[in-house]
Amino acid sequence: MRITTVLQAKRHNILEKVGELSKAFGNFPDSYVKRASEQVYWETPKAPQYTRTAIEKKNFRFTTNRPWTSQFRMQNMSNMKRKKVFVEPIENWSFFRGDRVEILIGNDKGKQGIVNQVIQERNWVMVEGLNCHLRIVGKEKDYPGVVIRSEAPLLVTSQVALVDPTDLQATDVEWRFTEEGEKVRVSKRTGRIIPIPKANEETMDYKGKKLYMTREKDTDVDVAQEITFKPKLCTFEMDIMESMGIKEDRIPKKTFWY
Repeated sequence: MRITTVLQAKRHNILEKVGELSKAFGNFPDSYVKRASEQVYWETPKAPQYTRTAIEKKNFRFTTNRPWTSQFRMQNMSNMKRKKVFVEPIENWSFFRGDRVEILIGNDKGKQGIVNQVIQERNWVMVEGLNCHLRIVGKEKDYPGVVIRSEAPLLVTSQVALVDPTDLQATDVEWRFTEEGEKVRVSKRTGRIIPIPKANEETMDYKGKKLYMTREKDTDVDVAQEITFKPKLCTFEMDIMESMGIKEDRIPKKTFWY
């Protein structure tokens, strides 16, 4: 297989798949994200005599709007023509919320800030208070609108670099394994470990897993981890008959295969 074919397949998967960090921050299951973002134009009736076939949009243009929002759906309508986006595949993602990074381009070149949002589908990160631009919102015929200052996305491949916490200098990183088998980020310049910040555990529901308070309709951890299924070498029907005390006393007829 050619290298170009492999790269095209990886790029195709990245453009289709929602990033794991995006789903973790939204705290949504894969089934909900797929159902909320899919756009089906036509599908066969849900009946056994029909082969399951559907005409749907498969290639989405990811933006700063999350895939399960109505804004994302409006930006990916079938009648909209957008420029093709090429995303460089990243096998090991190295940037997380809470990381200190240094900007390598633009007016804020050389400044350091904290990553407050990760858009893994486009290799983007947002840095708090840096690389900002002005947007006019709510502009109408008789109303000039409101000017909003917001952060613009930065490419992790060429526009930002992680900062080594030991000397606060920008550095390249690589993933290594410790003697205990833990996968960690290591600075190529100093060889020091760059820990993943606690802010990466933050989701839409809680600041940290340990700080989350169980609600009335939440399932307790002990109940969720309880093993209630015991595998057996029998079919589902045989298992039901055994649990209900039903014994099969009928003798099947002999069958012959030619």
